[in-house]
This record gives sequence, structure tokens and C-alpha cells, in this order.
Amino acid sequence: MESKLILYNTLTRRKEPFEPINPEHVGMYVCGPTVYGDPHLGHARPAVTFDLLFRYLKAAGYKVRYVRNITDVGHLEHDADEGEDKIAKKARLEQLEPMEVAHYYTERYHHAMEALNVLTPSIEPCASGHIIEQIEFVKRILDAGYAYISNGSVYFDVEKYNREYHYGRLSGRNLDDIIENTRSLDGQQDKHRSVDFALWKKASPEHIMRWPSPWGDGFPGWHMECSAMSTKYLGETFDIHGGGMDLMFPHHECEIAQSTAALGHDSARYWIHNNMITINGQKMGKSLGNFITLEELFTGKHRLLERAYSPMTIRFFVLQAHYRSTLDFSNEALQAAEKGLDRLMKGIETLGKLKAAPASTVDVAELEERCRAAMDDDLNSPMVISALFDWVRTINQIAEGQQSISEEDLQRLRATVNLYTFDILGLRDEKAAGASGSDMVPQLVETLLDIRQKAKAAKDWATSDAIRNRLTEIGIRVKDRKDGVDWEIE
Repeated sequence: MESKLILYNTLTRRKEPFEPINPEHVGMYVCGPTVYGDPHLGHARPAVTFDLLFRYLKAAGYKVRYVRNITDVGHLEHDADEGEDKIAKKARLEQLEPMEVAHYYTERYHHAMEALNVLTPSIEPCASGHIIEQIEFVKRILDAGYAYISNGSVYFDVEKYNREYHYGRLSGRNLDDIIENTRSLDGQQDKHRSVDFALWKKASPEHIMRWPSPWGDGFPGWHMECSAMSTKYLGETFDIHGGGMDLMFPHHECEIAQSTAALGHDSARYWIHNNMITINGQKMGKSLGNFITLEELFTGKHRLLERAYSPMTIRFFVLQAHYRSTLDFSNEALQAAEKGLDRLMKGIETLGKLKAAPASTVDVAELEERCRAAMDDDLNSPMVISALFDWVRTINQIAEGQQSISEEDLQRLRATVNLYTFDILGLRDEKAAGASGSDMVPQLVETLLDIRQKAKAAKDWATSDAIRNRLTEIGIRVKDRKDGVDWEIE
């Protein structure tokens, strides 16, 4: 399909036409999860956002190498230079090997992504599997003169880097403000300046995960893994680097500094960031009691949830907002998304039953153009969904004989709707997915409607009306059509 994709580049703060280095090949690196706990809502948005980009690039004909890392063991939490690795801490408390903890939660993450219909990346490297590459990257920075060794640790010299480049250009900060707002932490006496960050950290005697290096036993700084692994798998210059807005500072800012210092130039050409999520207007956090895991969403087992929400409801809800806008989760919003998704799937089901006419009174090219233009405009998935909803109305009009469509246009319409709904938006018809959990509900409804149809055929109007009325009471609207019966969640 023809595409003229425009992306908002965080680095330049403007929308820019997407022009890959290689016209046929796209290199994309996205920061994946830190696997020390169950996947949660904060994992869902970047996963769905960059899955959308991955899918659209492939639909546009590009060969995409999508690298999404797993941050597993050895590092410290975020930018702290002292403290305990969260995975190692959990391993110590539960008397497990750190790699057991990392493997367990990596598998949990994979299962959640599969439920959300997120495609697997081309390569999924782990930080612990690339220690040698990280050590070599630190050496390059030292050789370039932008780092210093202090008591077995290696730190990045931010002020020296800033004199020749601009530290803070991704997040729009200047170094004076960063220094002023940097907290003084205990155990940072090895640094020349508080703003400097660890490239390699000397391991304390109690630190479980450690590796030998030219500077002594230790472990890499948090930011180092992404510089080393993106370079290894995508080269010194690649097309897209993505992640959540919460990673913009300090993680991505430090990553840009490291890579530029080691390579002498920028590595990623387009920086893409999805915005944050809130829950009932508040930032998600365990201290606020609104931290919701994906499993809790799928099962409804959380005090803030009125009931369970299916994985496709969550995916559809994420896609209903533009990836750069804030997304607020609430029961009301999720239930509205559930109804919208059901309406879309019912429209697609009706589309499959349409009969062609000799001529069309509808313009299928309009749907193609609206969807393509929306996706090309910085992945505007809400506008794609809006276009599809408009066509659900048209599909229902065709089914009711108010409009007509030719065989050629019917096949074209089905191909376009399927392309954008299933291949690009990545939605899935959960009613056809099986008979476990919430998937049993559609089958039970269909069974009741079959009984109702038989009652109608036998002129048993009391039974027919009773079934319809009971379904209406529980929020299921029944629609009698000339060629059968349909239903949807209200």
C-alpha cells in the first residue's frame, strides 16, 4: 500500500516525513520492560503503540527489524548509583536465583502481550546477555574522553559532553537547571559532579549479580544496555527509537549522550514517545492503591474494577486515544470502549453477510483514503476508528436495503476493513476466539437466540419475548433482521 508517513520526532519537536536510511528496510528499537513484577497498565500502552507502528510499517511494504529489549538483572533502579537491584532484592527475599525471577516475569510479560495481540519483535535481547558489548561501549566512551574511572566505577562526564554537544536536547532541559534540581544522594562521593551518571558500577560485597571488567567486578549502568544493544543489532545509525514519555529523562537523554560520545554522531534519527496513563485522573502508583496489573484487568480482581475487561477491550481503548495524548482509565471509559468494539465487530460480521448488487451507491475509495491519511498523520488511530465506525453505519444501511454495493466494491470494502481492523490496528474478534472465560458469553447468547428463533417459528411469542426482554435487562440489545437476528452489547 502507498504510504506517506509523517511522525512527530521528539528530538526536533515537529512532525517530519518518515524517510528511512534504507528505502526498503527500517530499523526500530523500543525500550521494553524491566521484569521484576507482573505486567501492568504502564506496559500496555507502549506495547500497543509500537505494535501499531510495527504493523503499519510492514503493511506499507517495509522490511522491519524491530528490537525490543528486556531489562533483566544486574542494574540498579533507574538512575540511582547506590541501592539494590530490584530483581536481586526479590530473589533474596524469596530465596531464588535472580535469573529465576527474571525468567518468571519475562514469561508473564510475554503471555500478557500475546493476550493483547502484540506481535513479537524481530529480536528481543536481554541486558544480562550483552555484558561484553556494554563493557566495550564503555571503553569507547573512555577512549573518546567523555568518562572517568573512580574507585572501580566508570562515570559519564556530563559537563564535558555538554561543552561540545547539548545534554538535555531531547527533554528540552539545560544543564544548569538539571544540576540545580539533582538530589544529593549518599554514596556519590566517587562522582566528580552530582549530575554525572554511572556507565559501570563497582559491585558492593552483597551485590549478587556481578561481572569481571577492566575496572573490577561490577555491573553496567541502567542506560548502557540500550546504547550497546541498539548499536549491535541496528548499526551505528538507525531509523526509530521509541519508548514511554517517562523514559525521556533521564534514560533516553543519557542514552543519547552515551551513544554520541562513543560514536561521534546521533544514533537514532526519529525519537517517538507515547504519553502517560492515569487512572481516574490520578497517576498510577502502588502508594495510591490504583496500581492495576493486566491480569487484574482481565479477571476483574481489583477493588477499583467493577468487572473484568477483555484484552481486546484494553487494546481498543488504548487505540481510541492518540498515542501522544494522556490516557485516563476508568470503568466508564472501559465499558464505553467495550461497547464500541462490539459495535465494530458486529459491523464486520454484517459485512461478511452482505449480498452484492449490480451497482454501488457507496464510495469505498473514501474509506481507503480516510484510513490511510489518518495513519500517515502520526499514527492517528482514533481517526481510523472513526472512519470505520462511519462505515459500520453504511454497512448496516446496505444490509437494510437503503444502499447498494457492487461485487467489486464489496470485495474491496472487505479487504480494506480487514486490513485496518485486524492487520494494522491489531484487533481480534474475541467472540470467535474460543469458549474459555469471557468467550463463553457470546456462545450462550447465540444459544438463547437460537431458542428464541425456534420459539418464533412455533409462534410461541411468550417465550420469544421473554428471552428478548431478559437479554435487554442485562445490557444486550437484540436486532431482528430480514435475514436473521443480530445482537450487541449496549
